Parts: sequence; structure tokens; C-alpha cells
Amino acid sequence: MGNWLVFGLGFLAQLLFSARLITQWLKSEKSKKVETPVLFWKLSLLGAIFLFIYGFLRNDLAIMIGQFLTYGLYWRNLKIQHEWSDRNIVFKISTTIIPFLLVAYVIFFGNLNWSDLFKGENLSEWIVIMGIVGQIVYTSRFFYQWYYSEKHNESSLPRIFWILSLIGSCILFTYGIFRKDPVLMSAHFFGALIYVRNLYLIKKASCQEEHPKHLC
Repeated sequence: MGNWLVFGLGFLAQLLFSARLITQWLKSEKSKKVETPVLFWKLSLLGAIFLFIYGFLRNDLAIMIGQFLTYGLYWRNLKIQHEWSDRNIVFKISTTIIPFLLVAYVIFFGNLNWSDLFKGENLSEWIVIMGIVGQIVYTSRFFYQWYYSEKHNESSLPRIFWILSLIGSCILFTYGIFRKDPVLMSAHFFGALIYVRNLYLIKKASCQEEHPKHLC
């Protein structure tokens, strides 16, 4: 498959992830606090499917691990928001079956040399490790978000989620530079702007709660 088709698939995935951030950002700006719309998680599921395929085609272990680990957490958040009703049955079945088909293809028909995933494309081992560490930090945000949401019985995006997002995004942006990956660089540059903005909204909302008569 030509590089332009592979990168096109990656940009499609990042377009879906960007759309989820824009949706979340616009809703948060409107309510003056950080919101978690249902569409955020639906776009996350679709984006994860395409980005996993992109990671496979690019032999990028960091990307594949990240999407594999977070997919179930997206699914769980939709369940917490009570979005798996009968009217969503087609979406529910599709987003449940497709990941299993992808994993089965990778394992049984992908002809994937797993040692190549750790070497990367003419990359030093420390660069590959950087990508994996960045993906672990970036992915850990959703594990914290899951813990936080289960604890409060409400799907939400707390402050630490955005801090981990920003740290992981900076590492992955640097990794993307070394890997010469325009998909990673553009996605994490744009994402970092939204993360900073959400941290500002959280700080402002907290200030107004503590000092309602003061201008924050």
C-alpha cells in the first residue's frame, strides 16, 4: 500500500479524534466548564479502529498498544452514559465485532514480524522506547478517567486527565518528529492546545466556586 494511502488512513483517524476534541471543547466553552459529550466517546471508538490499522501498516508498536488498551475504556464510558440502547444496536454490534476481526487478522494473516515493531523503521531503540513511554503516559489518562468515572458513577474528564494528556502529547509529538510522522506531529500539536484550554477552564471554574464574588 502506498505511503499516501497509509498516511491518509492515519489522518482520517486523527480527524475523528480532532472532531471529538472540538465537540468537547465547544460544549465546554458554552457551559463554561469541562463537559463530556456522548459524541466524544463514539468518535473515540471510530478513531481508535482506524489508528490501530494505521499503526499496523506503519509497524508502530506504540500506536497499536495505545489503541488496544483504550478501546474498552471508550466502550465503558458510553455504557456509563447509558448510550447502549436498542436504537444504537448497529453501532454497538459494529464497534464490538470489528476490533476482534482486526486482532484476528493481525495475528493469523498479517505476516507481522514482531521484532520489527521494537526496531522501528531505521530508528534507534531509545526512540522506540520514547514512543512506548509516551503512549503509556497518554493511555494512562483514560485509565485514571475510568477509575474517576466509576468512583463517581458519572462519565467525566477530570483535571488529572488533561495533565496526563498534555504530558503524553508532548512526548509523542517529539517521538513523531524523530519518526518523521506528520500524523502524530499534527495531531498532538493541535491536541495540546485543547488540553491547555481545558486546564484553564477547570482552574477558572474552581476559582469561581471558591471565590464567587471575585473575578477569576
